[in-house]
Amino acid sequence: MNDSSASHPITKLLKGCNLYLIGMMGSGKSSTARPLAKQLGYSFVDSDAVIEEVTKKSIDKIFIEEGEEGFRDIESQVIRAIGERHSLVVATGGGVVIRPENWGTLHQGIVIWLNPPLQTLTDRLQSDPLKRPLLDNSEWTSELECLLKKRQSLYSEADLQLVVENENANEVAQKILELLPSKLTALEAQAGPQTTAIQNQV
Repeated sequence: MNDSSASHPITKLLKGCNLYLIGMMGSGKSSTARPLAKQLGYSFVDSDAVIEEVTKKSIDKIFIEEGEEGFRDIESQVIRAIGERHSLVVATGGGVVIRPENWGTLHQGIVIWLNPPLQTLTDRLQSDPLKRPLLDNSEWTSELECLLKKRQSLYSEADLQLVVENENANEVAQKILELLPSKLTALEAQAGPQTTAIQNQV
């Protein structure tokens, strides 16, 4: 539930526009989305959690039973449903960017790429007990690097990019709040629907 009475001044400028956080597993999307949503008086949504709720299965089990393509089909359906709502900060799955149809929903809002260096991702995932289906083998560090290389050009379609080093979730959320006003101004000034990604280092 959101709390518009305590919302950030930029909330009015957003006019209910959803914010979608994208990036690799371990990039801090969910942990950043929570304080960001609280600051804005928005609701927080984790798309993977929604998938598990509607299917009554874990992400790992969906991958085992349906394969990655089956999972991506479900994910696209969930993203479309989320996009019908407003005033959300959405933590998306790491692979949401690989389906072109998902971008139709994402670009109805503002897309923010959290982009930690590979070593930071590796360190975080080593200490994370959550099982990652796409990294479920002994060579997972090489798999992670390969996935990142494959997805970087897709992630770069985001409206904002933040290179995250050692900042905590609250600090990253604050940086997003600082960058959003100039991005909103740029979006309003554009004649067409396409946005140009800008890079900002945290």
